[in-house]
Amino acid sequence: MALVKTIVPVTAFMQNCTILMCEETRAAAIVDPGGDVARIRAALDKLGARPQKILLTHAHIDHAGGTAELARQLSIPVEGPHPDDQFWIDALPEQSRMFGFPQVESFTPDRWLADGDQITVGNVSMNVIHCPGHTPGHVVFHQPEQKLAMVGDVLFNGSIGRTDFPRGNHADLVHSIREKLFPLGDDVVFVPGHGPESTFGHERRSNPFVADRRG
Repeated sequence: MALVKTIVPVTAFMQNCTILMCEETRAAAIVDPGGDVARIRAALDKLGARPQKILLTHAHIDHAGGTAELARQLSIPVEGPHPDDQFWIDALPEQSRMFGFPQVESFTPDRWLADGDQITVGNVSMNVIHCPGHTPGHVVFHQPEQKLAMVGDVLFNGSIGRTDFPRGNHADLVHSIREKLFPLGDDVVFVPGHGPESTFGHERRSNPFVADRRG
């Protein structure tokens, strides 16, 4: 059993909305549907996927802005993020005005997630890792057998998430990356919220913000 991943760039911020589809059942989770709902639905149709749920790493508008509309259209539940991001969900209408997005709705997830939880996509399970710093309620989804992680805006190819938004914390972010993500293994491929994929090993060696310190 494996997950097939399809990245659908959405919004003016070119956010990596990712469709994870269980190869065996064709059940699919939509990770971080920030907007452009019609584009996401077209990608689902092209894959022949059966939408099962929405998964949210965090509640910034470019990741969560299309959630309420997509969940309503497809009649699927929303899982995530961690409850510490409730204030960001409540602020989605304000975020849409601030960043010039189409007006979006706030919502209440059907399931909040916490560190150590598991989510399923068809017959595949993924582990939930609470990784605060970019936002206080940010979570990461990790599939150990496939060596795959969906990291949202915690870590990027060559960079890390911003921490200058309300309740961001740089020290928490660095701790999340070094102590929670890097120990998962150098060969884990991660899909960031923006930009190209990378591996934890590559970032440990070369990322100027979190690379291993050499003596």
